[in-house]
Amino acid sequence: MPAIFQQRCLFAAILAGALLLCDVSVAATRSRDSSEQAGSPVTVVIDPGHGGHDRGGIPGQRVAEKEMTLDVARRLKTLLVRSGYRVVMTRDSDVFVPLASRVAIANSYPNAIFVCIHFNSAKRMGADGIETYFYNRDSLPLASAIHYFVAGGAPTSNRGVRRRGYYVLRKTKVPAVLVECGFLTNPTEAAYAQTASYRQKLAEEIAAGVEKRSAVATRPDTTRVATSENIPLQPYIDQTRVAKASRHRSKRFHRKSARKKKSSKPASSEASAASSKQEG
Repeated sequence: MPAIFQQRCLFAAILAGALLLCDVSVAATRSRDSSEQAGSPVTVVIDPGHGGHDRGGIPGQRVAEKEMTLDVARRLKTLLVRSGYRVVMTRDSDVFVPLASRVAIANSYPNAIFVCIHFNSAKRMGADGIETYFYNRDSLPLASAIHYFVAGGAPTSNRGVRRRGYYVLRKTKVPAVLVECGFLTNPTEAAYAQTASYRQKLAEEIAAGVEKRSAVATRPDTTRVATSENIPLQPYIDQTRVAKASRHRSKRFHRKSARKKKSSKPASSEASAASSKQEG
């Protein structure tokens, strides 16, 4: 009889321990799920600009932007996966992906952030520097963090953070930024971009911005003193307002020209034509 009693006690103890472990596991799962539902992004959608028939840049540009963006994106993916992030690429090879498809991929992950990688170009070879774009206000902390690290780690000028209505930024429903990693039309920056070590450095700085995005201050910091726990919210240039003002001036100019010529033909807006082009 005592032996049977001891066996029953042992079985009860084992069962109680198993139930306790199960409760702990369920609680941990619920905690993780609630954290993700609370808005903590765990998926990073990386968008390498251009691809396929779209080389990027301007006509006659020697260095193909599409190749540089894809290489930096692949390096960034490796770093973020190593840090525990889930990473989705809008393209992982030299293919053309329409802007609407890139946006659709980003919007299919509610708890994601969207990082679009580009390089700049200009007719003036002296144009240089790093700039980061955002559109929605909830994307400013992410833009601030990425720009803080990329501009701080690059041996070139800081062109600042800019608000602009690029399609991939305007249409995404998650925090989204577009980082311009330098001018491929600038001989010095093009030489940098063509080295694997520099592209790795860019990827590392973007990854640091992604990982430190929650450390961005909620208000602009006039002292701009930062630590690993506090990154200042970057001031930005609102180019959406500039574009609107430009359109209004253009329309007034065309109306005046039409009146002078006494022509009934409606005038076209140069700004409107420019806005219809594929951005990036």
